[in-house]
Amino acid sequence: MKRSKVAILRTRPATVLEDYHRVMNLAGYQEVVDRAADTALKVNISWHFFYPASSTTPWQLDGVIRAMKADGYDPGLIHACHNRTVVIDAHLGERENKQVDVVRAHGLRNVHLYEGEEWIDIRDAVGDLTRKFLCLNEVYPKGFSIPRRFIGENILHLPTVKTHIFTTTTGAMKNAFGGLLNEHRHWTHPVIHETLVDLLMIQQKIHRGVFAVMDGTFAGDGPGPRCMIPHVKNVLLASADQVAIDAVAAKLMGFDPMRDVKFVRLAHEQGLGVGDPRDIEIVGDVDAAQENWHFDGPFKKMTFASRNQHRIYWGPLKKPVEWSLKTWLAPWAYVASVAYHDAYWYPVHGKPHIEGALGSEWGRLFANWGQVQADAAGKGFPDVGTARHHLDRTTLRHLAESTRLIGMAVTESPEVSARRRRKAQGGPGPHPA
Repeated sequence: MKRSKVAILRTRPATVLEDYHRVMNLAGYQEVVDRAADTALKVNISWHFFYPASSTTPWQLDGVIRAMKADGYDPGLIHACHNRTVVIDAHLGERENKQVDVVRAHGLRNVHLYEGEEWIDIRDAVGDLTRKFLCLNEVYPKGFSIPRRFIGENILHLPTVKTHIFTTTTGAMKNAFGGLLNEHRHWTHPVIHETLVDLLMIQQKIHRGVFAVMDGTFAGDGPGPRCMIPHVKNVLLASADQVAIDAVAAKLMGFDPMRDVKFVRLAHEQGLGVGDPRDIEIVGDVDAAQENWHFDGPFKKMTFASRNQHRIYWGPLKKPVEWSLKTWLAPWAYVASVAYHDAYWYPVHGKPHIEGALGSEWGRLFANWGQVQADAAGKGFPDVGTARHHLDRTTLRHLAESTRLIGMAVTESPEVSARRRRKAQGGPGPHPA
């Protein structure tokens, strides 16, 4: 199999912007990301609240934009791109994670895919490729839609290095999940690995170029992408091969990507990329790629929520409960997820990890983002400011926000939205795909 290239660099706040520029060029992004096409910077928001390692960092987004500008890409052809889920408020997330501050500072467009964007049937978008799908034809027998704007665009994924309770690890391949599938994404959870492979097939068909830049300044271990233990790891990765970058990230975390990460192995076997580390060329700080962080992974210390998610999708609750997630009863699961993670786990169990992370250089840079400035040469942030507590989020304010989000999980759910649309149209109408 043809070798793929993954670039890796060690970094620190004082050089992080320069390091992003360098890691992208080491991985050859200019050979992949077509200057003449619009480029979507696919932002990752795994939690609308700030939690280290969970979502795209502001310096990650800033570094990528600065690199593209420095290399002559037209800012008018670059935009941030967000998806929505029933348990994540993307607008709150882009504010709390300070991503929107970066987008505004650079004067870029900010696209929310579920707001005013046209979606096109997958068969019209990719034609006969649908015959090669491993699972999506069975999950969505009536088909599904993808954003029309993606066709012919470059996409540049901005994941972080972390574990995931459904897929062991998550990164570049999983970052396409929210943007490419409709609001019934949870239907794919029982076949999530096969789904990620199908989505990579679609990406390689519709996009002008596909590239990923992964932030490992913080890395998350545990039942992610939310309930994790963050670790400062000071690495950046980049690659045009979505399989290879996920494989290298998995190996850093202590996993065997071909054995432990099924979606990597399946994609490798399908010829969609290189998942075997022996066949991946490492460039940059080569010795950094040999590290083993010995992460416990997502299954050793599962939360109450993650244990029951596994019971529903793969265990004894599958037959008696999973069917309800494909009916009008589904919002019960969204409410349960938001109530557990936002109202309980975040303030009770997450706060110590957050406070600890905010004491690090990266945490101080995040807390003081917008107040500290890059140096004159644009290399990074030599002064990250003083330590701050958790963004002045009081218990009452957090409780009020969590209550609003629980309500959003119901009112914005696809099941309730579909019934609202049918009522507005004066008839039962078709059931959404």
